Amino acid sequence: MWDGRMFSKILIANRGEIACRVIKTARSMGIKTVAVYSDADLDALHVEMADEAVHIGEPAAAKSYLVIDKIIEACKQTGAEAVHPGYGFLSERAEFCERLKQEGIVFIGPNPKAIEVMGDKITSKRFASEAEVSTVPGYMGLIESPEDAKRIASQIGYPVMIKASAGGGGKGMRIAWNDEEAMDGFERAKSEAISSFGDDRIFIEKFIENPRHIEIQVMGDKHGNAIYLGERECSIQRRNQKVIEEAPSPLLDEETRRKMGEQAVALAKAVDYDSAGTVEFVAGQDKSFYFLEMNTRLQVEHPVTELITGVDLVEQMIRVAAGEELSIKQDEVKLNGWSVESRIYAEDPYRNFLPSIGRLTRYRPPVEGDHGGFVVRNDTGVVEGSEISMFYDPMIAKLVTYAPTRAEAIEGMSTALDEFQVDGIQHNVPFLASLMKHPRWRSGQLSTSFIDDEYPDGFEPATPDEEARNVLASVALSMHLIERERLDHLPGRLRPHHGGVRREWGVLINGEKLDAELIEGMAVTPLDIDVCVDGGLHARIASDWVPGDMLWKGHVAERPVSVQVRPIENGYQLDWQGYSVVAKVMTPRNAELAALMPEKVAPDTSSLLLCPMPGLVVSLNVEEGQEVKAGEQLAVVEAMKMENVLRAERDCVISAIKAAPGDSLAVDAIIMEFE
Repeated sequence: MWDGRMFSKILIANRGEIACRVIKTARSMGIKTVAVYSDADLDALHVEMADEAVHIGEPAAAKSYLVIDKIIEACKQTGAEAVHPGYGFLSERAEFCERLKQEGIVFIGPNPKAIEVMGDKITSKRFASEAEVSTVPGYMGLIESPEDAKRIASQIGYPVMIKASAGGGGKGMRIAWNDEEAMDGFERAKSEAISSFGDDRIFIEKFIENPRHIEIQVMGDKHGNAIYLGERECSIQRRNQKVIEEAPSPLLDEETRRKMGEQAVALAKAVDYDSAGTVEFVAGQDKSFYFLEMNTRLQVEHPVTELITGVDLVEQMIRVAAGEELSIKQDEVKLNGWSVESRIYAEDPYRNFLPSIGRLTRYRPPVEGDHGGFVVRNDTGVVEGSEISMFYDPMIAKLVTYAPTRAEAIEGMSTALDEFQVDGIQHNVPFLASLMKHPRWRSGQLSTSFIDDEYPDGFEPATPDEEARNVLASVALSMHLIERERLDHLPGRLRPHHGGVRREWGVLINGEKLDAELIEGMAVTPLDIDVCVDGGLHARIASDWVPGDMLWKGHVAERPVSVQVRPIENGYQLDWQGYSVVAKVMTPRNAELAALMPEKVAPDTSSLLLCPMPGLVVSLNVEEGQEVKAGEQLAVVEAMKMENVLRAERDCVISAIKAAPGDSLAVDAIIMEFE
């Protein structure tokens, strides 16, 4: 039972990155921590970091992390005086807060009234409207059927957003542009909502075209004080899930920031808000804004706010939960510099960002701290050897950079992503690295449709321009020279090396031959040579790379360069700034002949429906012998709490069905065959 002083022990009712984040701050405050874990998280990082750990059940969240009784029992078992819920799971469940209160355990979050009023999207919009907060037009009543959804959507006017009342993280959310999409979106959103949140209530609102997503961080205490700590721009989204966040927003001026902040604080004070929370707005390009929802918890993207304000939000949550007054006044909040956050997801960007699971055979994030001009922070819940499970969110880490200006923070992020090494699963680092170089992103001309607009056909590695091609060729040549020199001078060779160093080479970049020449220097580590590539780039190459390193770091023509290296047959796969190339170095004649070799053609799978990700078959919507039209729904597969609808790409006839609802399938498993 808590005695009214600062807590001596808290339990984190969560897992992964956010559990580790809370443990770090609690440790710095001298507070002991308790982790909870499911069967799937037995060896997880948050379990290792905490002072104590309690097992709470099976891998499925509904049988472990979402079971209130198990969390309370873990508190009693360990003597934890308070619970930090993190984000997701039970973080916005008023029932959880009430149950803890009954047991004399403090909830490190807002009061139940705030959670109930603002955590429910339907109720919060009504409340905001009564409080004279600008809201998006929509229907806030409960919607019972797909037909009701179609009728209401038609009355509001397409496009509309169909949302789960208890939703979050992009789950239980669909955009509909016509009647058919409204009916289908209602069913999908309802199904996702019940499986993710245990609440299938749905509402519909007008979808603002070309909008920006801007949110205000608020913090309140139990003494009636509330402040705002600037804004975050979260417009770079895919499937309504945030991918890149930054603070402050490149859209806002001081006047608009003040208006949004004051409105957010007024709303928070109206419900006696007494913790960290976020008021989200949809903003027009003209700086108009409308209340979207309030998240009554810590946001995933809170680090960017912490870096530009210097405020540890987790610490403030713990202190106000313990009854302390806010030590920060509104006029003391200063925004300094710029911060960018990239969410590193376990998903395959080359296959429409489908989820990927497996073991992290390599996990080497960039070094945290000051990099001379920018700062790197990496919030994560994994280590090398950790397993990415199908049961939970696919986020691996949150990579954050901070610098004096937006341009410098972006450039720092580009460098940090180049150094972020992940193997064993597919991941979105190449996409993020490419995005950092995108002119529209760099200019700050953003909207929530950015990814759909700029990558309408999905993401593919960009074709290197001349400069990038020459840099990658120089890196490949430098590695080959070092490896060749080492082999030539191995002791015990049957035929000792007596010749000089070959000066002329051919480098194949994705099959394209470039002439390369070693002008000056010796191929030894540390490397310091002059090369000429394709008769154009004449550059000095310097690096400490040694054979076996998976990251080449050095300088090309005095430019700092970090390239990820994966050895392949007779060459290397090189990844840099979103480019991914196969590089091979050989004699000029061999390179000339190799460039003429035919490319291997992938097998034809057009007569098969393959499972695009490891997942669970939710439903099959066709039968053997059935004729289907292009665009018709064939099956629904659930992976990492998201339902994915698989549709026919052309008119066809179903010749055989190879899976059944309830089956767990591997990636590329055959679901059905077409005639």
